[in-house]
Amino acid sequence: MDFFAKVLHFFQEGGLFMYPIALVAVCAIAIAVERWFFLRRVQKENAVLWAEVSPLIAQGDLETAARVTEGSDTAIARIISNGIAQARVENKRSEIEVAAEEGLMEVLPAIEKRTHYLGTFSNMSTLLGLLGTVIGLIGSFAALGAADPAEKADLLSKGISEAMNCTAFGLMVAIPSLLLHSYLQSRTTELVDGLEAVAGKFVNALSSRRR
Repeated sequence: MDFFAKVLHFFQEGGLFMYPIALVAVCAIAIAVERWFFLRRVQKENAVLWAEVSPLIAQGDLETAARVTEGSDTAIARIISNGIAQARVENKRSEIEVAAEEGLMEVLPAIEKRTHYLGTFSNMSTLLGLLGTVIGLIGSFAALGAADPAEKADLLSKGISEAMNCTAFGLMVAIPSLLLHSYLQSRTTELVDGLEAVAGKFVNALSSRRR
């Protein structure tokens, strides 16, 4: 209980700019959690579907593979569906590659969306903390001019404390946000690289079966 009282006191002493920084922190946490679960689910679903479809493609059973992918909304299903649809129209490897790449481009926005906001939130919290610091210092020095000499030290100390609390809170939000951004960006890149590898394997398997 004493810990929470200290946290509350720290927050109250930071001034008005603690509230927008707290809002940024809540938004960053919400996006990080949503993206983490989304990327984890997409990676798992893609792995399951590829394990089911890749033997069918290797055997040349495109009709069954098409039926399996048509009932799925995963990224791999979009890539394979586009490639099979193109193979039915024209069997050129280059055309199939283009179709598979188009399927990949269609799913990339959903995979990459919102992650970049974490970097923005990191910068925002830092800048809001600095702005709160500057405004707190301006207010404390302005109050010194009209204050009683005996109160000047207390007013200055309170103003500097408020300013430093705001800076500290801004950095406490900025650093984890930046780390989360880097982590989720690496997970996103890993997932996209995996999809590109699957697209390449799909095209190779399809081309080798239809020569």
